[in-house]
Amino acid sequence: MLPENPSLAQRDQNVIWHPYTQMKTAPLPVPIVRGEGALLFDEADKVYLDAVSSWWVNLHGHSHPYIAEKVAEQLRTLEHVIFAGFTHPAAVTFAERLIGILPEGQSRIFYSDNGSTAVEVTLKMAIQYWQNTATPKKKIVAFRDSYHGDTFGAMAVSSRSTFTAPFWSYLFEVDFIDVPVPGRENESINQLETLAQTGEIAAFIYEPLVLGTAGMVMYTPDALNNLLRVCQQHNILLIADEVMTGFGRTGSTFASDFVEVKPDMVCLSKGLTGGTMALGVTSCNEKIYDAFLHDDKSKTFFHGHSYTANPVACAAGLASMDLLLQPETQESINRISQRHATFAASIKQLPKVQQVRQQGTILAIEFEDTATSYFSNLRDTLYNFAMEQGVILRPLGNIIYIIPPYCITNEQLDQVYQTILGMQQLISALK
Repeated sequence: MLPENPSLAQRDQNVIWHPYTQMKTAPLPVPIVRGEGALLFDEADKVYLDAVSSWWVNLHGHSHPYIAEKVAEQLRTLEHVIFAGFTHPAAVTFAERLIGILPEGQSRIFYSDNGSTAVEVTLKMAIQYWQNTATPKKKIVAFRDSYHGDTFGAMAVSSRSTFTAPFWSYLFEVDFIDVPVPGRENESINQLETLAQTGEIAAFIYEPLVLGTAGMVMYTPDALNNLLRVCQQHNILLIADEVMTGFGRTGSTFASDFVEVKPDMVCLSKGLTGGTMALGVTSCNEKIYDAFLHDDKSKTFFHGHSYTANPVACAAGLASMDLLLQPETQESINRISQRHATFAASIKQLPKVQQVRQQGTILAIEFEDTATSYFSNLRDTLYNFAMEQGVILRPLGNIIYIIPPYCITNEQLDQVYQTILGMQQLISALK
């Protein structure tokens, strides 16, 4: 029973089932009612600094007036149209502009509605590509500890974990190789070469340079380039999952920009619309696309979603791209990257700091802890401490990361850094 005048959080708890949440023991959710820039405000007008871009999606700040204006303009023109047999200006223009900034060779855009579906599309494209070309290749290779989404195909190519345990028997078989982190490059490439020798590998799906959910695990462009060359030598399709790393997060527009060997397909979502609307994209090169062109209709790519290429989402994506390509935004990306580097150098020698990793605007600090899983008590301690400071940091076990919107100010970054220093002192005191 709800009280007579229930709060928003109480009303929520009465009707909502939240993601990644044990609803029996979870505290009441924080009731956010508005956002501005890097800040979020709850119903009591308490301010929170969003240092994780609300699950890595927000590029330019909350309630950005330019994106809001373009979305409203599109809503007054066309809210949606079936995308099978029809098209519209926002979808065509967005596809043209995406191809203009994507890694070299990408020439076709297939729309979906989130990161997991973008991955599903690439997997289906890769598998059907080999069927359409009458080549017996069916196996997928992925990184151990990777994460590509929560739908079934995306789960299959992600690391087996507690999160996917109920579904293991339903997932198709995948060959996993070690991430080529510094010191492990040879093991990774040897594993891939052994698998490639079988001639059965259809595709290699990878998070370029940064494995987000694994704990912001990072590896070098050279290490990735060596793996991709092996794939090229054995005619293995390359799928870059840039759902998290895309749109400036790693310091360049795409993480694949740092690598000489370019992917055959790219998965995009999260920052695709600046965090405004749900939208997914799978891009591919002409080789992939041509394999589906045939007089035999059974070779058609039979995939789609009701909201494929939604005009409002495409308009948000176009507006976000406008902002991303402005010199001011590029300067902010460089500014954040440089300040992260300075802070990383200052904290890495402190007690209880096990490792500090940085790639562009992504900074991760790994604290010493005997329990490193998502279920460790340290995770909750760190999260609650940050929230008390008015900073939203969502630890991955014993790992704190920052992946802020590009509008974050130097003063706001200092607030985040001070919060992390407070965490380090808290952990030292606890031990």
